[in-house]
This record gives sequence, structure tokens and C-alpha cells, in this order.
Amino acid sequence: METHTSSFSSLHSYLRALSDTPNRLARRAGSMSTSSEETSRARARSEPTMKRSLRWHDLVGFGIGGMVGAGVFVTSGRASSHCAGPAVVLSYAIAGLCALLSAFCYTEFAVEMPVAGGAFSYIRVTFGEFLAFLTGANLIIDYVLSNAAVARGFTAYLGTALGFSTRTHLRFTIRTLPDGYNEMDLIAVAVIILLTLVICYSTRESSWLNMVLTVVHILFIVFVIVVGFWRGEWKNFTEPANPKNPGGFFPFGVSGVFNGAAMVYLSYIGYDAVSTMAEEVKDPEKNIPIGISGSVVLVTILYCLMAASMSALLPYDMIDPEAPFSGAFKNGSAGWRWVSNIIGVGASFGILTSLLVAMLGQARYMCVIGRSCVVPTWFARVNASTSTPVNASAFLGIFTAVIALFTDLNILLNLVSIGTLFVFYMVANAVIYRRYVNHGTTNPWPTLSFLFCFSLTSLIFTLLWQFTPSGKPKAFMLGSCIVVAIFVVQLFHFMVPQALKPEFWGVPLMPWIPSVSIFLNIFLLGSLDRPSYVRFGVFSGLIVLVYVMYSVHSSFDAEKNGSLGVKECVDTPENVISKV
Repeated sequence: METHTSSFSSLHSYLRALSDTPNRLARRAGSMSTSSEETSRARARSEPTMKRSLRWHDLVGFGIGGMVGAGVFVTSGRASSHCAGPAVVLSYAIAGLCALLSAFCYTEFAVEMPVAGGAFSYIRVTFGEFLAFLTGANLIIDYVLSNAAVARGFTAYLGTALGFSTRTHLRFTIRTLPDGYNEMDLIAVAVIILLTLVICYSTRESSWLNMVLTVVHILFIVFVIVVGFWRGEWKNFTEPANPKNPGGFFPFGVSGVFNGAAMVYLSYIGYDAVSTMAEEVKDPEKNIPIGISGSVVLVTILYCLMAASMSALLPYDMIDPEAPFSGAFKNGSAGWRWVSNIIGVGASFGILTSLLVAMLGQARYMCVIGRSCVVPTWFARVNASTSTPVNASAFLGIFTAVIALFTDLNILLNLVSIGTLFVFYMVANAVIYRRYVNHGTTNPWPTLSFLFCFSLTSLIFTLLWQFTPSGKPKAFMLGSCIVVAIFVVQLFHFMVPQALKPEFWGVPLMPWIPSVSIFLNIFLLGSLDRPSYVRFGVFSGLIVLVYVMYSVHSSFDAEKNGSLGVKECVDTPENVISKV
């Protein structure tokens, strides 16, 4: 058999490969992996395997640590003062429900395919290589940018805890650089490098560190909740400080509650990183459902209690949008101002846990993307002595540290979130497609038509919600969209039988729960601002360019050399589990 020459062996070979790009795109862009390949042959490309050492309590710890960062200390204030008022409690409950439904979709895939690839692997076995690379690369970009933002946030909260000015004491300014990129943050760099060393050393030890930091952080949160209810007044749930402002529990109406849910949903991002630990979990069919769903439920309860205590402390129109808890105590009596320092310490612990979990997740995404040969396979290597993806961890750690060194927090926050919501939307679609389509035996068009029609109906509902003036016509149109959406789901449920039923754990009430998840993710995407979509478009364009110029040729070479294949049929769960 003649060996295929690499597309990158010489300039002539690369130019010849570029001239063949349309044919290669046609062959590779829609090519799908199989569950058995993801759990066996693809894992073998990492050479040493990751050690299965985690149980459900480790996953719950990672989930809580990944979600309960410092973000809740900021987003709760913004959502209350600008969107929902005291009803921000319901905003957190709605956002938590949305997160739980998405978590169910992640759980089904993670149990069936206990690999480190998370959403990338799930979409690759369902919709093919190109969409998997587009969503996975966007997710890694979001991880890197958000981690850089979180690391700089650690410096800010550390300054609050110590009573120092962040700008004058903990950062230094280079005046020759443009504003937003001229405040050097060496503390953020040091934190990222230290955590990179920890996650490179051992996943088990990372779990212990996360568990300790998470317990300490939760103790601080419980303290804030107790003090907030102790010092708070129930009248603050209905009476604004300024009588001219709208009053009641819903000062901004029901729409304000949902707009607040879209804003606070960012506080739940982090549970998806738990699914990337699946390859290192013992008894995944038992531990993964408890770990992922349990962490989302516990975090939702914590968030609702925090929002309620904040609303009890101050009327919504007196809450500081940037520092709602510490601001409430700072502006109170002098005897309670020390609590703001306590909040700074607690938030600092929360930042460390969320940063640790996110850095674990981003490295495992990059590792599995490397296994698929769309990026250099060097990223897929697992270290023999530590059983961790050291190459991916070190590369992304250094990249994150460089960005955190000089980029302003507000600039980073404006770049984050849309990619993650897009991935959640894709995973919800994928779990429906996976259940109802068996390639080679099932016609995929009824399922694809349903997904398109339901997404279109959800998009129309979202556009009407955002841009139509209030009144009876708006209510009628929104109600019509809901009726159409329910009819479409019910029609699909009766007309199209399931082609695959999971053996160990599956999303209940199929296809209703993933359909609701699709709707909620589209609705939340509709609440984001224009710069978010500009960012998503620019980054997606760059990702497509990388795929066309490099990734498709790399995976084509791997297929010709026998490392990758083109999927013809879907494995059964029994075959998959037998190969894990």
C-alpha cells in the first residue's frame, strides 16, 4: 500500500493540497466519528491514558467550584438594578433550570462516551468534523478569555480583601501602551502559572485542592447569606428607596425577570467543564449523572439564597451594580464595613476554584481536538508519569497568562459568553439527533426538519420578545409562537420513533427537555448585545480560515494514512461500553 504524502511536507505539497481543498472539504467537513472510536482508537493517540480516579463527590466539587466564582458577586447586582429588581431571585431560578436542562443533555453524552472531549466529541459523532471544530474552537477561545478575565478579577478582589488600591498597589501602568492594555497584572500571571503547574501534576490532587478551596468559599457565601438576612428588611423586596421608581416585587415586569435570567446565566457556566472529566471518572454511568446534575441543583439553591439576601439588604435602586454585597456593607454603619473585606476574601477563593476547573476543562478540550487531527497531535499527548494532558495544559496556560498580563477586565468580559451558549444550543440539538437518527438505517431528514422548524420558531419568538412593543398584539404573536412550538414537538414525538435508547442514562421526557433547552438557549442568545455577535462572527471567521488552511488537510492526511475514518453507522451503547 502506498503511503500518502503529508500536505505539509513541502511548500509544493501544501500548494497542491490547497488546490484540492474543495474535494477535501466535501470528504472531511461532514465526516463523523463513532462512539467506539472516541473511546478507543482516538484515546490511543494520546498514548498513555488518563487515570480513572474521580467519583461523584469529586465531580460535584468541580461543578460547584467551576460555577460559583466571583461572577455572582457582580452579575447579581447588575441584574437586580437594571433588569429584575427583587425578582432577581426568580431570574436565578430560571437560569438554573436552563442550566439543568443543558446539563441533562451533556450527561447523556458523557455517560455514553466517557471521554475528555466534552461538547467537541458529542458534536463530532453527530454533526461531523467541521461543526465540531467550529464549536470546540469557539469554546476554547471563550475559556481562555474568561480565564484571563477571572485571573485579573482575582487581583481586584485581593485588593479589596487587603484594603489596597488595585491600580496603585497591585498593578503597574505602562503609559506608552493604549488604554485598556497598559495595566500590567503580574499577580494574575502568577496565579495562572501556579494553577497550570497543579493541573499538570495530577488530576486527583487538583480535585483535593478544588475541594478545599470550594468548601472555604461556600463557608464565606453562607456567612454573607446569613448576615444579609440578619441585617436585611423584608420591605426592601417591594419598596424602592426612591418613591418615583417602580415598586413591587416585579418593578420591571415579567420581561425584566427573563432579561435578568439571561444576564445571570453566565454565573452557571462551568458545569460543562465537568463533562470533560468523564475520561477520568470511575463508574461513569453512576457517578457522572450525580456529579453534573447535582452540582447545578446545589449552585442554583446557593445563588437564589444569595440573591434573596442581597434584596433584603437594600432596595433594588440602591444596589451597587458593580459590587452589590460589599457596597451594601461599605455604605452601612461603620461597625459592619469589615464584612466587605470578608467578601473580598471569599470571592478570591471562588475565583481560584472557578479558574482551576476551567483550566482543567480547556486543556481536555484541546487534548481531544488534537486526537481528531484538526490541530497538531502534539496537543493530544498525555504525560506517562502524571496521566494528564501536559502539552495542552501548558500551552493554554501560557497563552492565558499572556492575555491576563495586559488586557483590561471589561474588554475581556465583552468577548465572553456567546460561544458557550452556542455550544449548549448545539449539544441540545445533537442529543435529539443522536436519539432519532441511526446512520445507514434511519432517514435523517424528519429529525433535521424538526430541529430547523423548532429553532426557527424559537428565533421568531425571541425577535418578537426583543423588538416588538408591549401590548395585546405582542402577547398574541408570542402565544402563537408557543402554540406552534408545542405542536411541532408533539408532532415529531408521535411521527418519528427513537432509533437509539441509552442503556444506562438518558435525558428523560425526550424530546421535550432538549427542545426546551434549545428554546432557552436561543432566547438567551437573543438577549446579548451587538458587540457579542461581532466578536462571534470575527472569531468564527478566523476558525473557518484555520480549518480551510490547515485542519481539513491535516485530517485528510490522517484519513489517508489510516488514523481517521469516515463514519458509516452508529455504534450501539453495548459496543461502546464494552470498549471503555
